[in-house]
Amino acid sequence: MENNRRKFNGSFKAKVALAAVKGDQTMAELASEFGGHPTQITKWKRQLLDGLPGIFSQGNREDFRQQQALTDRLYQQISQLKVELDWLEKKSGLDA
Repeated sequence: MENNRRKFNGSFKAKVALAAVKGDQTMAELASEFGGHPTQITKWKRQLLDGLPGIFSQGNREDFRQQQALTDRLYQQISQLKVELDWLEKKSGLDA
């Protein structure tokens, strides 16, 4: 027996969770419209509501800046190491 679990991307989950927050339809109606389970939609709605305060907090933006600075620095190191490796391979005659 094959397990055919459906995987939903983030934008789909956000769309369904926003529809649930609006409250225009019941969870059962949303489940039939979007093809999910009411319990799963309730979970996505809860995740949306729990995550909203973090979107507007100053700390979240600062964390993003720090992560971006670290990523930039690591990419710079990778580039430098690649150049050095290419140079060493060329000098040693081990061109691959």
